[in-house]
Amino acid sequence: MRRITFGGSDLASFVWSGPAAHIKIIFPEPGLGLNTVAVPEPDGPRSPNTRTYTPRRFDGAALTLEVDFVLHGDGPASTWAAQAKIGQQLVMMGPGPGYAIDPDAPWYLLLADDAALPAVETILDAVPPAAHVTVLLEVVAADEARALPGPAGTNVRWLARGNDAQPPGSPLLAALDGFVWPAGEGCVYVGCEATAMRRIRQVIVEASGLDRKRIITRGYWRTGAVNHPDHDYALD
Repeated sequence: MRRITFGGSDLASFVWSGPAAHIKIIFPEPGLGLNTVAVPEPDGPRSPNTRTYTPRRFDGAALTLEVDFVLHGDGPASTWAAQAKIGQQLVMMGPGPGYAIDPDAPWYLLLADDAALPAVETILDAVPPAAHVTVLLEVVAADEARALPGPAGTNVRWLARGNDAQPPGSPLLAALDGFVWPAGEGCVYVGCEATAMRRIRQVIVEASGLDRKRIITRGYWRTGAVNHPDHDYALD
């Protein structure tokens, strides 16, 4: 992961829309150089180099926006982020809607993989201080564990997947096996690989007894797919 801070007067019009809100970033076109971004026409086709991200933090006073990038090898975003330098520019659109925090929810369960970690961190920034929070995070290796925000007593479990050792989402599904669901109308947020997200959602719906509206699921990416749609919610 690499965290990059964007800044400048253009961010004066940026309005943060809450936890897990997303933005779209347009990266340089192949062959144009890493410092050149083609600005799309307002009604034109979407650039193939557009990617969706959840910012980690926006500071309206300092006009800075922090975005975490997964460095996974070749690709418009990863290639750019690996070489990012002061003075370079990108085109950004958004933000989209955020995740609505229920201030009366007695507990939260948050499940995510590497791609959705920034979204989980923004949710942890906003959950009520008295809420009981459990976080299940799937990452490549155990040494990626680090301190996270959240209410006192937040239970965070880092689940090591290994490089292609298991299908995406397997550690999250295993962690749900035997999970003791708390009493009351809590809230669940899931952000991970899209196919795994659907299996996880089914398990949660069947095991939790929660109203489905309290189970928010997001397919952040899909194995084998390039630029997976940001509106994959698996609603049923």
